[in-house]
Amino acid sequence: MDPYFLVGTAVCALSLVVCLAAVITKTYPGDAAIISVAVVELFLIVYGVAAGIRQGGGEVLRGETWEFWGYLATALIIPVAAFWWAIADRTRWSNAVLAAVPLTIFVMLFRMEQIWNGAPFV
Repeated sequence: MDPYFLVGTAVCALSLVVCLAAVITKTYPGDAAIISVAVVELFLIVYGVAAGIRQGGGEVLRGETWEFWGYLATALIIPVAAFWWAIADRTRWSNAVLAAVPLTIFVMLFRMEQIWNGAPFV
């Protein structure tokens, strides 16, 4: 299993806990929830740079290259969209949208791991 996947799983899990706590306790998006989603975005940027370096260094994806990079590009958009939603709509529902981000990103990381290393989890 790829260490980047394990780190991404931990980042997403922590962000999910913070965002769910915000859903339960706040009526508006708090700084902790927004920052936790920003950390997920930062991880995705680092993940993308590392993937580019690894692929440029000769590592071969076992799946389709376009599919991997498509997942990554889409994953990079999701936290940004949720951030803007949270800024525009200052209600409890914004916290729920923020909480959906780490869960969604985890599923996308899982699929990217399958594309990169083959599909041993299927």
